[in-house]
Amino acid sequence: MSADDPERPDGLSRRALLGRVGAAGAFVALTDVLPTAVGDAEAQARRAPAREPLETLTQVEFDTLEAIVARLIPTDANGPGAVEAGAARYIDRGLGGALASFRETYRDGLANMDALARASKALSFAQLSPADQDAVLTSVESAPFFNLVLAHTVQGTFGDPFYGGNRNFAGWDLIGYPGVRLAVTAEQQNIDAKTTPTHMSAYDYTMFAGRKPARGN
Repeated sequence: MSADDPERPDGLSRRALLGRVGAAGAFVALTDVLPTAVGDAEAQARRAPAREPLETLTQVEFDTLEAIVARLIPTDANGPGAVEAGAARYIDRGLGGALASFRETYRDGLANMDALARASKALSFAQLSPADQDAVLTSVESAPFFNLVLAHTVQGTFGDPFYGGNRNFAGWDLIGYPGVRLAVTAEQQNIDAKTTPTHMSAYDYTMFAGRKPARGN
């Protein structure tokens, strides 16, 4: 358990996942998604991102999944997490394509997570407090489904945005990855060099555009 994260139980440190991918990012302000005043319903409606139609999951399944990914790579002072990066959307999209073989696994796994939450707290997983969500996740973190969702959350947060995740390059900015570069100057190779993010998918480059898959999943 991280010393700066008292709400998280043993077994799920705040940024344990970022330790696995080997980086940390800078603070990113969230003024574009927060209302200007508490209780200002009109401001919230203007600022809230439009809900995209789901491709594979039901709304209940998606709500459970998004609550899970929010705890696996949480938003904190280091920057935005899996929710802002659209990791759950990446999984929903992928389950209709490259991840289709996992559709039934997700159907059963998400239902089981909800059932576990209801059995222990009489609420759906998405309705639990962050601390209670962490407790449920800790109890299943050795299960195959937990590790599957963890792997797909990493993909959806840090993969090429062409595939439906890493929205607005949130994942790359978080770990300080500047993006694909076709050439690197001697100055850029300096250990103290500050790199400017390209904010481009690999498929934005002409040499790769012709190899772009028909569907990004």
